[in-house]
Amino acid sequence: MPRFAANLTMLFTELPFLDRFEHAAKAGFKAVEFLFPYPFSASDIRQRLDTNGLTLVLHNLPAGNWDAGERGIACLPDRTDEFRAGVAQAITYAKALGVKQLNCLAGKTPAGVSDAVLRQTFVNNLRYAAAELKQHSLRLLVEPINTVDIPGFYLNRTAQALAILDEVGADNAFVQYDIYHAQRMEGELAATMQKHLARIGHIQLADNPGRNEPGTGEINYPFLFAHLDRIGYDGWIGCEYKPATTTDAGLGWLQRVAGQPANIHEKEPT
Repeated sequence: MPRFAANLTMLFTELPFLDRFEHAAKAGFKAVEFLFPYPFSASDIRQRLDTNGLTLVLHNLPAGNWDAGERGIACLPDRTDEFRAGVAQAITYAKALGVKQLNCLAGKTPAGVSDAVLRQTFVNNLRYAAAELKQHSLRLLVEPINTVDIPGFYLNRTAQALAILDEVGADNAFVQYDIYHAQRMEGELAATMQKHLARIGHIQLADNPGRNEPGTGEINYPFLFAHLDRIGYDGWIGCEYKPATTTDAGLGWLQRVAGQPANIHEKEPT
C-alpha cells in the first residue's frame, strides 16, 4: 500500500503551522510536505520534524508573491534574477531540513508574451535549477496544474511537462503528478502513471469535485492505490486536499479507501 505524507499547508489548518507537525505525527503520519518553509526559520521547522519523528518529503521553490495571486515565476522572462535567487534560498532550506526534492511552479501565462518566449524562459530556468540542485544531490520536480482552479497556469498537462523536461535534458528532473489536477485536465490516470512511472518523482492526491479527501468524489482511489502497488511506485503520496469538514474528522479515508492499518486512524472531532 502506498505511503502517505500529510500536506501541512492543506491539513490541520485549525492549528498554527508549526503546531501541525505534532498533530500529523499523532494522527499516524510518518512524513509531511508543504508549499513553502520560507516564512519560518529552518531551525524551527527542523526541530518540529525531529521531535515528532517526521520526514519532510517535499517543498516548493519560492513562487513569487503568493498572497497577491502569483503561482510561480519560472516562465516569466522578467523574473529570472528573482528565480535564481529563489533557487539558492530553496537549497539552503532543503539542506537544513533534509528534503530530497523541490517542486518548481511554472506560474501564470502573462499577457503580451509569446508562447515561444515563455517556453524558452521556463526551459532555461529549469536547466539552471536542475544543475544547481544536482550539486547538492537534490531532485527537481515540475507540476502540471489545472486551469479551472488556476486560470492561465502555464504548465497544465502531463505531455507538456514531459516534453519540456525532454528539452531541459536533466537526469534529476521529474514530474510531480497530482491526481486531482490530472483528473480535471485529462483523466487517464492509471494508464498515464503506468506509462510514465519512471519519470514521476512524486504523487499528490485529492478527490474531484471539491478537492476534498479520497472517497468524497468521482475518483476510484481504491483501484488507483492498488494499481500503484502493482506498477511498483515506491514514493510518497502527498495528501494535498481540503478536508470536507475538519482534518481529524476526515482521516477515516485512510482505512475505508486506502486500507491502512490502525496506526493512522480516524479521530473524533475536537
